[in-house]
Amino acid sequence: MNNPDKPLPLLKTRPSDLASHALVVGDPGRAALAAELLTNAEEVGCFREYRTFTGEFAAKRVTISSHGVGGAGASVCFEEMMQGGVKTVIRAGTCGAMRKGIKDGELVIGTGAIREDGTSERLMPIAYPAIADRHVISALEAAAAAQDYTRLHEGIILTQSYFYPGILPPAVDTWLKADVDVCAVEMELATLLIIAALHGARAGGIFTSDGNMTEEADMTETDPHRSVIEQGVSTMLKIAPDALARLA
Repeated sequence: MNNPDKPLPLLKTRPSDLASHALVVGDPGRAALAAELLTNAEEVGCFREYRTFTGEFAAKRVTISSHGVGGAGASVCFEEMMQGGVKTVIRAGTCGAMRKGIKDGELVIGTGAIREDGTSERLMPIAYPAIADRHVISALEAAAAAQDYTRLHEGIILTQSYFYPGILPPAVDTWLKADVDVCAVEMELATLLIIAALHGARAGGIFTSDGNMTEEADMTETDPHRSVIEQGVSTMLKIAPDALARLA
């Protein structure tokens, strides 16, 4: 661990201000929203897209931080957190569903990730699998059950390095056409799982579907700010810190 009183370079928070269990989200505003669920929450770092809070949930110390969009920038958050002593990380974000039957606003637990994030391949050989920790998965399941949430899905997540497609065929189309079950797509889970593996930490992810790619031709036209999505995100942000408290 770094000097516990010396701020980390880009998170701009001291390792001593980080809890051993952390929730990470893409949006700094979502980090602030999630921090409202904590007791005695204090903002302990803010720089660029990285906004960090530490407080208590169910009498357990928990940190919440934002990591921005995409694996490269998010890797800075994940790496510095683990350098600072964080041992368990749950990512909570939105995703595009790729399995039929997942409705807008419903939640998905990632059991592992396809490594098309564009970052983790530079950190660990691509043959190494990005697998979510089984204890994290179980804690998310238990926290969802405690909320009486019954519309929970689980499966492999596709983590890709871009949102808007260019002239090349979208990689997601290959997985949609393949006879394998990939349940959703997002942009940071694989990076988190590989960095966690490098540090001997536990990690996993829970996601809110903001559209289903088996039903919509172009997900880039989807509005992620609809009330059904916001309700799903609200439920997700209650489940994730509860899961962290259980793991603590």
